[in-house]
Amino acid sequence: MGFRQHRQWPSAAAGRLRVRGMSVGLRIAFVSSNFSWGGSETLWSETAAELARRGCIVSAYKNRLALRDGNVAALADLKVKRRELARFPGLPNQLFSLVGRISPYFSHAWQALRLHASLKLSPRQDLIVLSQGGNADGWLLGAICRRGRAPYVIISQKATDLYWPQDAWLADLRALYRGARHSFFVSEHNRVLTEEQIGERIVNASVARNPFLVPWEAPVPWPAEGSGDLRLACVGRLYPKEKGQDLLLRVLAQDKWRGRALSVTFFGDGEQRKGLEQMAALLGLNNVRFGGFADDVTAIWADHHALVHPSRAEGLPLVLVEAMMAGRVAVATDVGGNAEVIEDGRTGFIADAATEASFDRALERAWQRRGEWREIGAAAAAAIRTLVPPDPAAALADRLIALAGEQALPA
Repeated sequence: MGFRQHRQWPSAAAGRLRVRGMSVGLRIAFVSSNFSWGGSETLWSETAAELARRGCIVSAYKNRLALRDGNVAALADLKVKRRELARFPGLPNQLFSLVGRISPYFSHAWQALRLHASLKLSPRQDLIVLSQGGNADGWLLGAICRRGRAPYVIISQKATDLYWPQDAWLADLRALYRGARHSFFVSEHNRVLTEEQIGERIVNASVARNPFLVPWEAPVPWPAEGSGDLRLACVGRLYPKEKGQDLLLRVLAQDKWRGRALSVTFFGDGEQRKGLEQMAALLGLNNVRFGGFADDVTAIWADHHALVHPSRAEGLPLVLVEAMMAGRVAVATDVGGNAEVIEDGRTGFIADAATEASFDRALERAWQRRGEWREIGAAAAAAIRTLVPPDPAAALADRLIALAGEQALPA
């Protein structure tokens, strides 16, 4: 069903040279619909680098691809062809960005036109990979991929009840998912919710994991407890609409938490850092601090005993996977794929909703078992390694090479 529109494309990939894990000559293009560079860019960009190292001819299309972002400099060193879509001839980048903020639709439409022109002028791709920060934000770029001359796959990093696709997009979204050679989601929850939001089952779909930034070989050694205080970390973009830091601050403002020997450090930066800092000050929270953005994730867990993650919206948060791999207890809300990787009470604690009362109950359960945290963290470290491969980018690269080589099904 989803392959009918591919029958006009003979599989050029089938004849590519493959030796010792290499796929020399395969043409694979990555298209990102994300506005900024964040965690959602890691999977596609690391996979692009892996494919380039294997001898593929890799291209990357995004609104901006600054060398300071993520691994863009590494992509440049690997000769990945980079095409910035948010450019207008003769118009400075800053002015184009201002126009885009005033009229986002113009910016999206222009990027789609740029993608169409670039793909039309380039040699035909064996596979296009559309990476979405959500599950619908790439619909316009996806329309270009769908109507192009090459098969494509979709990566969706997040699906949430907070954001529903507009009714005007639904026909295009259904066609986009229906026409994909494969659709990757970072959690089963995201696949099911996407199906509900577009009103159609998605065939040829599976879960792909994101790369992580802590050691695979063994958990991080348990931190010293010093005077007996337990140190908790809340890691993520300071954006309470999705990440729920305000819920946690209200919980910590309760008298019982003020009197307990624990502290919380918020790691990360974002649009509402100042607002959250001032909220903490207003509530008089002396056991809270803001640690800013941290490059060294392992160092966070070398000094903290648990993750508190009060999110309202997620795919499968990388910070949760990293905390579990490090051997730390996690207290997280039941959003996205959190409950797919945490066994409540054995490898962590799940709050059944993103509310203050629910998160308080989950944190209380964790507190009452604080003497077992090291053992729970060890169980978490073992469990997450059965769910996440040691090299997610390499695992996805293997799958993309196989998908690029598939013959189209007959009509």
